[in-house]
Amino acid sequence: MSKRPPKTTVVAFKVEPALADLLNKLPNKSAFIRKAIESMLGVSCPLCQGKGVIPQGVHNHFAPLIQEAKVTECQSCGDRVEMPLEEGGLDHLSRNRLEQFFLGGPLYCDPCFEKSPSCGDCGMHIDPDEAMEHHRKVHPIE
Repeated sequence: MSKRPPKTTVVAFKVEPALADLLNKLPNKSAFIRKAIESMLGVSCPLCQGKGVIPQGVHNHFAPLIQEAKVTECQSCGDRVEMPLEEGGLDHLSRNRLEQFFLGGPLYCDPCFEKSPSCGDCGMHIDPDEAMEHHRKVHPIE
């Protein structure tokens, strides 16, 4: 079994107080942040391909589809969930619920998010029926 090199370089960045509170609740904040960054490096916007801008024609073509796709189902109860395109005006619970989804977790409605216990390893709220699968996929034994 190969040993990983020691982590010696510190990277710092500023976050909103709500995100800092969320991160501080995690048992291993550094491991969670490393995994989140690693998982996102391979993911780029399918429209702009990571450039941050798209041509007007591409925007005009996909804008109606994006509006239509804003409504989806809660992965626990199946109720309708609207996906906001901006986080402005969201309450703390909704912001945390959507951050979980944006980081690759399940999308729940507010009531299902509140009643789902959080994972002891990563803090993600997981439906108890999905906990085993979550641990198998997200926290494999190394």
